[in-house]
Amino acid sequence: MSQSINKVVLAYSGGLDTSIIVKWLQDEYQCEVVAFTADVGQGEEVEPARAKAEAMGLTEIYIEDLREEFVKDFVFPMFRANAIYEGEYLLGTSIARPLISKRLIEIANDTGAEAISHGATGKGNDQVRFELGAYALKPGVKIIAPWREWDLSSRESLMAYAEKHGIPVEQKRGKKSPYSMDANLLHISYEGGPLEDPWTEAEEDMWRWSVSPENAPDEPTYIEIGYEKGDPVTLNGEALSPATMLETLNKLGGDNGIGRLDIVENRYVGMKSRGCYETPGGTIMLSAHRAMESITMDREAMHLKDEMMPRYAKLVYNGYWWSPEREMMQVMIDESQKHVNGTVRLKLYKGSATVVGRKSATDSLFDEDIATFEDDAGAYDQKDAEGFIKLNALRLKIAAKRGR
Repeated sequence: MSQSINKVVLAYSGGLDTSIIVKWLQDEYQCEVVAFTADVGQGEEVEPARAKAEAMGLTEIYIEDLREEFVKDFVFPMFRANAIYEGEYLLGTSIARPLISKRLIEIANDTGAEAISHGATGKGNDQVRFELGAYALKPGVKIIAPWREWDLSSRESLMAYAEKHGIPVEQKRGKKSPYSMDANLLHISYEGGPLEDPWTEAEEDMWRWSVSPENAPDEPTYIEIGYEKGDPVTLNGEALSPATMLETLNKLGGDNGIGRLDIVENRYVGMKSRGCYETPGGTIMLSAHRAMESITMDREAMHLKDEMMPRYAKLVYNGYWWSPEREMMQVMIDESQKHVNGTVRLKLYKGSATVVGRKSATDSLFDEDIATFEDDAGAYDQKDAEGFIKLNALRLKIAAKRGR
């Protein structure tokens, strides 16, 4: 290879692809490989990756539980923005990538590695997200993306490479899932297989986290979420850590058939992609947060924030979490949340999370004396509306005289 690299930090899952990447890096770059495995709530045991890495001859191995940091410092800030990509997607995969990039760079700094590596393919968004984050945090870092360099283009070629080099491949019992899946505490995604035809309905047995709305309980589940500065901090009066909050909401939402999504999205690299997602806890949090804002935020502040949201969501989706513009927007968003305090009550029922109550003892802007349709005791003079309407109609009258 043209670049001289002595040590590389690999985002390592212990699966087929990254196990092969370890050997490939050792052979092609003649370098030492450091393995980094992140637990962001994917629901699988990550510690076995250590034994697999050791079997590959690796001596520097990082297995880290990042669940609390993931939710507190990445998911919650994003939900303060009510971020949704293309009107539907709650950015579950996107928001995990900046944290992994951050740790890759920190470990590279700690171990003296010149490069980082990942197993993202050359067709997807994740390569962009990992690498934009890495360059933002360490401009001079070298990045090795094997899928853009090697000639292994299919599962069969990967299996042949593994057999040739004596790389153990775990043979799972039962039927292999036809889907490419990615999971963390916020969501689980499904792509590929039958989903490559956007007309084909997803099979019911594909879904892992939720029952179908048709099979959800016939009785609704009521919950109350307490907010402080825009973040959910209590559930039914009990204080929960960020990760425990999301994990519990996932269970409640999944049990009630909430959070399924089937979309065709526009990838940053240019192609359209059909994907299915389960985001039960996130779906509940979005509804609850907007309800909390509705009673505690000024109208124009809310509208300005809503206008910013699509730009914010696109930045997260495209991998610009560490960009100056996203950080600037976050400061403004966080400032808007200082009065978003109170409690929201929701009804979870057969696929829906319906807000049925909201209150704030200290920060509510809702004044029943003014809003009432009964006698408001002079709080609002309805005659004032006439002048308000005429002033706002002035430009419309002038345009009408000219001819529209």
